[in-house]
Amino acid sequence: MPLEVLSGPLRVAKNSLPNHLQKVGLAHLQLGRDYANQYIQGSFVTSHQLINLGNGTPFFKIVLQESENSSSRNSSIYILIFGKLAEDCAKVVQQGDIIMVAGFSLTKSTNDPNRHGCQVEVSEEAGSTIYVCSGSSGAETASVKVAPIYTYTPLNQLKNESVVNLYGAVKFFKPPYLSKGTDYCSMVTIVDQSNVTLVCSFFKAFKDALPQIYRLGDIVRFHRIKIKEFNHRMQGTSGPGFSSLTFDGNIGAPVIPRTSSKTFSFTDEDRKTVEDLRIWVASNLLSLPPMKKLSEIYPPMFFEFTGKLIGKAKVDGSSYLLKVWDGTKCPFPSWNVFVNEEDLEGDECVLRRLKYVTVDVVAYDNHVHLAKLLKIGQFISMYNVHAKMHSSENGCDVVQFLLHGGTGHGRGIAVLPENHPDIIDLKLYLDTIELALADSSERASPEPENPYTHILGSCVERCQQLSVTVLTDHQHFDTTTLNTIQMSTIPQNYRIRARLLKFEPEKLYQSVKLHCPQCHALQEIPDESELDSILREASVTCLDSNLQSTSFCSSTVWRAENQEPRRVAVHFVAHNELFHDPEDTLVFLEGGTRNEILTFTSKFKGIIPVTAIEDSLALLDLSVPYFWEGNMQYYGCKHCSKPKAMESLAGLASQDNPSWEHTSIAQELGIVPLEYVFVMKFTLDDGTGTLDVYLLDTKKFFRIPASKVLFNNILQENMEIIMRRLCPAGRTLDDFPWLECFIKSYYIRDGTEHRRCYQIFDTTVAEGI
Repeated sequence: MPLEVLSGPLRVAKNSLPNHLQKVGLAHLQLGRDYANQYIQGSFVTSHQLINLGNGTPFFKIVLQESENSSSRNSSIYILIFGKLAEDCAKVVQQGDIIMVAGFSLTKSTNDPNRHGCQVEVSEEAGSTIYVCSGSSGAETASVKVAPIYTYTPLNQLKNESVVNLYGAVKFFKPPYLSKGTDYCSMVTIVDQSNVTLVCSFFKAFKDALPQIYRLGDIVRFHRIKIKEFNHRMQGTSGPGFSSLTFDGNIGAPVIPRTSSKTFSFTDEDRKTVEDLRIWVASNLLSLPPMKKLSEIYPPMFFEFTGKLIGKAKVDGSSYLLKVWDGTKCPFPSWNVFVNEEDLEGDECVLRRLKYVTVDVVAYDNHVHLAKLLKIGQFISMYNVHAKMHSSENGCDVVQFLLHGGTGHGRGIAVLPENHPDIIDLKLYLDTIELALADSSERASPEPENPYTHILGSCVERCQQLSVTVLTDHQHFDTTTLNTIQMSTIPQNYRIRARLLKFEPEKLYQSVKLHCPQCHALQEIPDESELDSILREASVTCLDSNLQSTSFCSSTVWRAENQEPRRVAVHFVAHNELFHDPEDTLVFLEGGTRNEILTFTSKFKGIIPVTAIEDSLALLDLSVPYFWEGNMQYYGCKHCSKPKAMESLAGLASQDNPSWEHTSIAQELGIVPLEYVFVMKFTLDDGTGTLDVYLLDTKKFFRIPASKVLFNNILQENMEIIMRRLCPAGRTLDDFPWLECFIKSYYIRDGTEHRRCYQIFDTTVAEGI
């Protein structure tokens, strides 16, 4: 028979196949070869509707997914079934069935670049046979042959410092994102029938190794999760051997695990646990955010969205454009993001055909990295998308779709596989709609005019005036006008959007100061002549005839050139009584001038200016740097430091590989290091008023270290370029770029009065400005 339904487990059902048939993998299929005595095998994942072709022949199209090498584009293939065999298959096959196709022919496929380059054609007339092994009896899984017995712990019975297995429903999650290091991070809060929640944080080198969670309400199974108590609450994290399975949380959905694990166990008892949790979720987990279609959007609102990626493009260093569609149309005119045509990725014909039904979503900051990796045609879910109405001065309104930076409220993007239940239905629906749109556009000549073109007008251009600064946190804040801020109580934090009217100091090198992180004192950096004067005054004192030294130094004295009375003592620090290469050696210099110290810094790891006090060596006055390294000089706070004798460094010197870094030296010598910071005053204008705000920053705002600007000409030029971009000379204020910033208000004491001040924080200039 052309169609045979096999019973029993797959390994038993295969015995029913004719002996002459040999299995061939999808990756080895080639056009032009004879496959009369071979068969292909895979899981049935989706199908198109049974239709009749123009000549009346029944036609049924399905997708077969091979379990081996499932991450390859060759692991799934289209099966085109014709005639009575198509009608019989449409009645029998179900998702998850294992299908074996014999007696087939191959043709080249042009439908989907994500699938095999060939497609299989079968029919009763060609002698083809299709064997079906139902998913309930023959489903292939990656489970081990003998499933071990696992014990699962309810969330209300977790104990500190334990490693457990558990089930739960996802109550909150943040899609995987790059951490501050090199790993990907995912945050998940789960709950079970005990109504106890557990916050879990996972770090993995690869994003796919994290739990594959797509929606709130998904069911997860964690094996070997480590439990620790923090702030009187239990928390979970991935330990050695950690693994996870994720299941759709909807009642009636296929119980198919999502995982990157090659092997795992899954028993009938596991299936019952998943289904019981699904029932509990449906009755108890009611706080799910709305999953909306474009046709259901009514701003202002935050919502979840699932659709197809039609196009994408880089907008600037901190934002990325994603053109998406879900088969419906937004009822309001939407924001049309302007990008150069050559920068827009996507099929030109599809973009033109769908230009009036797609919407532009701008992803900001930390979401840019993932947006760049997305592929055209993928199905994606976006969480916590912000739909807001933008009103222009001429009265036209458009809806902006924004995916703000940060991961608050689960904000992020997830790529959904095509075998996801939601995507199977969506894909079939979109295919139907696209065909209808393609047919109508071919008949329409010339191309119909966008009815919203005249409405949008200049307000679209206004929407495109993106900021030249980037917010690094708190993106959920709404923008506040400057005149409102001036009338508000103190202290408060604000998000503002304004232009830089002027700044001080105009000579940018003068903006670099020294700042104490403890007492918050600011001081000017001593100039070269001032430093030289202090050091020369200290060098005038003649060394005693008895040279002061330490137990971990080897010391010598030499006479300064052209200054017969003056002698300079050099104390070389030994590591465990051994001397290393000069570039690894620390030197105490007693009686040296500024030029002499700089000469030594070019040859040795670092220099510490010292003086002799009684029978030991001590630091010079903290008016001079306590440590000199190359071009860098490090200062200590006079008010907060409590300097110790140089013998305090003996512990570091005794180490095999001593860390002669300025922070380690400061800690041993009782010094509170001062940090180099930019201190500037910006006068901002947003059209409602002006406001003076201060910038106190080490390197975050300009992306340039304040400690290196003084001696690096290239960094000085870069800083000047940035300021010319933020505040261009010779242009009117309307032509200035917008700055989006966070500022905080506070009081400082000015004599007997308190003065109101404002300071920029969590803001940086965009890359490439």
